[in-house]
Amino acid sequence: MKYLLDFRDKSKVKALKEAIEKFSLPSFVFMEVCGTHTWSIFHHGLRSLFPHWMKHLSGPGCPVCVTPNDVIDYAIELTLKEKVILVTFGDMLKVPGSYMSLREAKAKGGKIRVIYSVEDALKIAKNFPDQPVVFLGIGFETTAPSIAWAVLKAREERIKNFYILPANKLIPPAIREILKSNPNLDGFLLPGHVSTIIGRTPYLFISEEFHKGGVISGFEPLDILFSLYLLLKMKKDASPSIVNQYKRSVKEEGNPKARMIMKKVFRVVDSKWRGLGMIPASGLDLKDEFREFNAYHVFPLNIPPPQEYPGCRCGEVLAGKIVPPECPLFGKACTPENPKGPCMVSVEGACGIYYRYGG
Repeated sequence: MKYLLDFRDKSKVKALKEAIEKFSLPSFVFMEVCGTHTWSIFHHGLRSLFPHWMKHLSGPGCPVCVTPNDVIDYAIELTLKEKVILVTFGDMLKVPGSYMSLREAKAKGGKIRVIYSVEDALKIAKNFPDQPVVFLGIGFETTAPSIAWAVLKAREERIKNFYILPANKLIPPAIREILKSNPNLDGFLLPGHVSTIIGRTPYLFISEEFHKGGVISGFEPLDILFSLYLLLKMKKDASPSIVNQYKRSVKEEGNPKARMIMKKVFRVVDSKWRGLGMIPASGLDLKDEFREFNAYHVFPLNIPPPQEYPGCRCGEVLAGKIVPPECPLFGKACTPENPKGPCMVSVEGACGIYYRYGG
């Protein structure tokens, strides 16, 4: 606890606030690309410390939010028509698909179970050997190694009823796409969790090609404020670079062993992101040699074209084009109790965070 309190020291927060204010730039727009950063900024009241010339945008850092409707629709069809046991993380239950949510599918008789790790999914498959168990594999580079491990484990233990609905995505290509369409961004708070896997190098294009700054940041108040200070200094000195502020958790090279197991099981593919569309080389799919674990291959389904809820602007929030209160549904038709888009559902979704803490 004392260790955490060191990163929340009020006198140090005050000193950093004053140091940030001294830059006195005409404007500064930064984006965080991690739902935990969004939550931390609001939870600790950091926005109240930002100078009037600093603007904060939330990017596509919430894995639940960027998962497109067609993936959710497919999962629903699996559990209702193929009678599989679908296992997923709790946030996914309330996410609206084109026609219903997983929670509504469960009410209609779908066998859907909430788990806390992919290891739980393997246990369920072992406990119900006569029923197909499909894990909805959402997430970024952070969760991909554990999913890859589960596939290898299932093969090793000859678990024949375990399948993956692959939907993992890669963060750097999404950042590249955002920079192409949003040249007014001045810098990025880069995700700490993802960076423990991929390290610093995959972000270098941000400074080398787009001449913007990026800081891999921790999640405590002093982490975030110091990272913003570093970004502002880059802007002031016109010297953009990629800096690792979160050295207590992120190594320069990331986690080579985790990436090795990912590379063994997955191949990189083009992937559809909510709000950003199809992004080249931004997703992970199971390699052909593991296709017997791929739910898309084992359970081929024809599903209707995906639809979005009329008026929902969740995709624009994820792309950094608007902030949540600019959506006409925000706080009216769309609330955490009755979400119309995934950004209002997840604990890491920008709309839900704005709603709970105030924008």
